[in-house]
Amino acid sequence: MYISHESPISFLEESRSYNDYDYALVHLFETHPEYYNFFKNSIKMGRQVLLDNSIFELGEAFDPDKFATYAKELKPSFYIVPDVLEDGYATMESFQSFTAKYPDLPGLKIGAVQGKTYDEIVDCYRYMSDFADYIAISFDFSYYLVTGRGKTKLERWGDGRRRLIEQLKSDGVWNKNKPHHLLGCSLAKEFKHYVGDRSIRSVDTSNPVVAGIKELRYNGDLGLQEKPSIMLADLIDHDVTDSQKEDILYNTEQFKEIVGYGY
Repeated sequence: MYISHESPISFLEESRSYNDYDYALVHLFETHPEYYNFFKNSIKMGRQVLLDNSIFELGEAFDPDKFATYAKELKPSFYIVPDVLEDGYATMESFQSFTAKYPDLPGLKIGAVQGKTYDEIVDCYRYMSDFADYIAISFDFSYYLVTGRGKTKLERWGDGRRRLIEQLKSDGVWNKNKPHHLLGCSLAKEFKHYVGDRSIRSVDTSNPVVAGIKELRYNGDLGLQEKPSIMLADLIDHDVTDSQKEDILYNTEQFKEIVGYGY
């Protein structure tokens, strides 16, 4: 499983030491040219770059036309086609219209699965299985709060995504021949369940980095039972201190242990 942890600008160069690929939040390109230039340089270096439409940070996908312009300029390895939070049918419509308008963007098309019910999620999944190059599944569906087990919302989110993936497999919906990306995480321990699953190709989460900035250390390969309530995008200008650097590097190493890095 390839890993990327979004990091503050002050730590981006260092992040290449613990990231397998670089994860770009498109909305930050407009306000932070040095952030954009980092990813341009990554492409020149031959590193893989995933361009995200920033829906988690903005509440809705970044303007599709501007997104397409940045994709043309950056030439990412992958990009997440603009989607609609928890609306599978609107997400399918968005995917169809965007790819019809911009059929020749560089990079593989990642289709994010959305939906509020299992049937809706399945419909969206099957569509992405047919038309996307890569399938992404988010960590925080409200659906998981109903299906997931645990005492906290974080536990139910993590268990809920695991159960969804298992159900998609048991129902014969899961396409093992297509790569999957896991968007974000609630608790890092969730990823223990995917060790050895070659169809889950990649994950992104700022969890180990944000925790380190908040001076929280993972409990070994158990991770944390809590999650800092701030997004990495809101810490993009943070200057990482020496002690925070130590915590970040420790947490990212433990995350690799959790996902069975190198399995």
